Amino acid sequence: MGESTTVSRYLPTRARTTVGAWCFVDRYGPDDVATGPGMQVGPHPHIGLQTVTWLLEGEVVHRDSLGSAQAIRPGQLNLMTAGSGIAHAEVSPPARPPRLHGLQLWVALPATDVPPAFAHHADLPVAEMDPGVSARVLVGELGGARSPAAVHSPLLAAEVHLGGRTMVPLQSDYEHAVLVVDGAVTIEGRDLPVGSCAYLGRRRSNLVVAGAPSGTFLLLGGEPFTQSLVMWWNFVGRTADEIAAARADWESGRRFGDVALGGERVPAPPLPVGRLKPR
Repeated sequence: MGESTTVSRYLPTRARTTVGAWCFVDRYGPDDVATGPGMQVGPHPHIGLQTVTWLLEGEVVHRDSLGSAQAIRPGQLNLMTAGSGIAHAEVSPPARPPRLHGLQLWVALPATDVPPAFAHHADLPVAEMDPGVSARVLVGELGGARSPAAVHSPLLAAEVHLGGRTMVPLQSDYEHAVLVVDGAVTIEGRDLPVGSCAYLGRRRSNLVVAGAPSGTFLLLGGEPFTQSLVMWWNFVGRTADEIAAARADWESGRRFGDVALGGERVPAPPLPVGRLKPR
């Protein structure tokens, strides 16, 4: 993402590998990108997942091997379905805002034979809750607002903006987690600082939250994902052989296609010694 980019990883961890079908959550920034290269992630491959790109500040340009070329800005959603194989690049444009801050999330697909696809959603629905409290729905449904984003398992992602106290409705058959991205946020009476992530478990029908007007958190949820996953580098599969085949195809220029104007391809690292094991 650039040599000076600050990245925090929240999922997977030793304690938890998924929340619903969410299997990877990174937060990058906030970083000053007024000078220097900003984000520069060259063409790299994916299988078995969907990438969800969500910016809090700044601008990034996405290009992929389907021919997609799309700028993304705060409040907009990029959703890329890797399926059996896709390559993409993400770069900061030359003319850009001075700060970059965002989230990169992966959704594990229930099968890897899903056709590759890309979608950009510039206008997402907003659920208005108590005065001063709203939730922009990235994926799934919350408070009567449903995202147009197409996913392959029951799932939720919403950016909740606080300006007081409210009760957020939840689906009790989902498991949930929250990630605080700005301001002061209180979840079920517990103060959570910026950058903290809390797993909430299942069987909750609502969530009591409070915060100042700058308080913002990401709410993630979904039906528990029961399939075993083998995750390595940029690949999500079911077996070690599937991962090894994807790496071999990337290194030999098969399957994934080319990314126009994407820059230099990112080489795959060596496979670890010993066989990859499911999580």
